[in-house]
Amino acid sequence: MADTFPALHDYHLVPTDLEALRPAFSKHKPRILILYGSLREVSYSRLLAHEVRRLLERLDCDVRVFDPKGLPLPDEAPVSHPKVQELRELSQWSEGQVWVSPERHGAMTGIMKSQIDWIPLSVGSVRPTQGKTLAVMEVSGGSQSFNAVNQMRVLGRWMRMITVPNQSSVAKAFQEFDAEGRMKPSSYYDRVVDVCEELVKFTLLTRDASSYLTDRYSERKEEASKLEQRVNLKSI
Repeated sequence: MADTFPALHDYHLVPTDLEALRPAFSKHKPRILILYGSLREVSYSRLLAHEVRRLLERLDCDVRVFDPKGLPLPDEAPVSHPKVQELRELSQWSEGQVWVSPERHGAMTGIMKSQIDWIPLSVGSVRPTQGKTLAVMEVSGGSQSFNAVNQMRVLGRWMRMITVPNQSSVAKAFQEFDAEGRMKPSSYYDRVVDVCEELVKFTLLTRDASSYLTDRYSERKEEASKLEQRVNLKSI
C-alpha cells in the first residue's frame, strides 16, 4: 500500500509540462505597481517608493505609483469609489508589485493594509493578484527591523503572489535621504537596488507562465466536480 494513493484523484494530477514552463517571452516592458503606506507630508516610504520607481524605470520597466490619499477605509465606501477603482485597475494592469511600508507599533501601517484590503482576492473566477510578482520593503525611524516586511510577505502569500526572496529594510530612514529626497549612497541603498533587480528578473521569468505556475490540482478537481454536477442537472 505504500506506493498507492487512495485519496488521490489520479486524473487531475498531471505531469509537469516543461514547454508550459518555458513560453516565449513577451516583448513589452514589465508593468510594475508601487504602493506605499504613509500620508505624511514628509514620508520616507513615499521617498523610497519613488527611488524604487526611478531604479525600475532605469531597468526598463513601465512603472506606476499609487497615491493612497483619498482612499477610503475598507467597507467605508462602495467599490465604485474612484480611488478604489483606480487602485484595482492598476493592480489588474500590473505584472509585479512593490509594497513599501513604514513600521509603526511593530507592524505595517493601517494605510498600507487598507490598500491591500481593497485589492480583491477574486473578481468572478479571476484572482487579480495570483501569479504576479511582489517585492516588499520597509522604512523605520529606529534600528533595523523586519516586522513590516514579514507581515507583507504573509499577505503576499495570501494574495497568491510570487514574493521574491530578497527584501529591503531601511533603518533610521530620516538619515538616508538628502534635502532633494534622494536616497544617499549606503548599504541600504545597495540592497534596494538588489531587490529591484531581483523583482525584474522574477517578473520576466514568470509573467508569461504565471497561469501555469499557479494551476492547482485541488482547483482542477473542484472545477471538474462542479462541471459534473451541472451535466447531471441538465440530464434530469
